[in-house]
Amino acid sequence: MAKTPTAPTKTTAAKPAAKKPAAKAASAGSGEAKVKFAKAIEEAKAGATALTADAKAKAEGYRDQLSAKSTDWVDEAKDIAGQAKVRAADLAVDGKAKASDAIATIGKLVGDNATTIDEKLGTRYGDYARTAARTMQESAAKLDSKDINELGDDAKEFVRKSPGLAVGIAAAVGFLIARLFKGTPKA
Repeated sequence: MAKTPTAPTKTTAAKPAAKKPAAKAASAGSGEAKVKFAKAIEEAKAGATALTADAKAKAEGYRDQLSAKSTDWVDEAKDIAGQAKVRAADLAVDGKAKASDAIATIGKLVGDNATTIDEKLGTRYGDYARTAARTMQESAAKLDSKDINELGDDAKEFVRKSPGLAVGIAAAVGFLIARLFKGTPKA
């Protein structure tokens, strides 16, 4: 088979299309869009800055209000605590006076009945009663002469010296108080 010469074919490169007016308009439109977009971003940033400033101002106002309220509450709490302290001190003084009077009254009652005890049980037991009455009256006088703070210090010292006895006394007193407030059972 014989080869037949073929004519060289000419290839033509595609020429770029000439820019059309629509492409120019799109290019101009995208530049304009970029400007509008940048302007919108700047406006959003300015709005965010304004909102931030407004929020900070409101937060500062709320903080000031809260600070004023908390200061008022603290002052009220201090006043109430001071009133409670004064009231507790008054009640303690009244309780001390009542306890002192009660001990003195019991001592006097025991002393007055010492002669009856002499007659019924003997002089030995009557002397015990007189000694107990005298001790009670002396204790009442000591209690009456001491300040509340001194009594508190004496109690602390007693607990430090004899913690077991202090716990036992507290348990016994608690039991007696519970029995007093329990009342009688219903049948």
